[in-house]
Amino acid sequence: MTQTYEVTGMTCEACEYKIQHVLGKVEGVKSVKPDKTNNTAIIEMEKNIPLALFQDALKPYLKYNINDKVAFAVAQAKAFEEENPGSWLATYKPLLLIFGFITGISAITAFHSNIFEAAHFSPMHFMNHFMAGFFIVFSFFKFLNLKGFAESYAMYDLLAMKAPAYGYIYPFIELALGLAYLINYQPQLTNIVTIIVMGFSSIGVILSVLNKKKIRCACLGAVFNLPMSTVTIIEDLLMVGMAVVMLLTY
Repeated sequence: MTQTYEVTGMTCEACEYKIQHVLGKVEGVKSVKPDKTNNTAIIEMEKNIPLALFQDALKPYLKYNINDKVAFAVAQAKAFEEENPGSWLATYKPLLLIFGFITGISAITAFHSNIFEAAHFSPMHFMNHFMAGFFIVFSFFKFLNLKGFAESYAMYDLLAMKAPAYGYIYPFIELALGLAYLINYQPQLTNIVTIIVMGFSSIGVILSVLNKKKIRCACLGAVFNLPMSTVTIIEDLLMVGMAVVMLLTY
């Protein structure tokens, strides 16, 4: 398994080598990749290793400190808030623009013929096209930095926390669902899978928001630094709701 930790005190390549050497000697560690620029260390290990063991290993070196990924995520979110004190609209502008484009295109393609006549509009076609666009576009942004997405996703998703590999698989699931909606492949099966995947994903999001964890939302991968909020909950539950409606209609 692989986890990302915050490591402070690194100022040069020699520091990176020291961190790599010291943490690499902890039993169960397979590899250590320090990064002084981002104050992180990506540690690959045979099994989950308690943070205390890494902290004990660094005790003789007072200038270095290591914290878990949750603390690192909180620091990221705090830095984001300090660097981006703008309004709610400015914060979620990328997400709103994407939703706007997907909604507009889905609405246009949902008309049978004349887009100026409401009678030609098909709600089912709209939802089918919207779901296709949503999953394909959102998976695209995750693929731009698959590793970054997986690390962010593991900060709140219940399954990715236990099995980090799921964070690498999830974008492929989204892409597959998007293509399934696009070609209308086995609608009932597609909607059932969507309900299960998005419903389960929303649990971790809801718990993070309720616990007021200030972590980055991974909905658009690691490309945009969006904070976790009720917007993410609405996004997941909207997909679940549409899938339920389509499942009951077919």
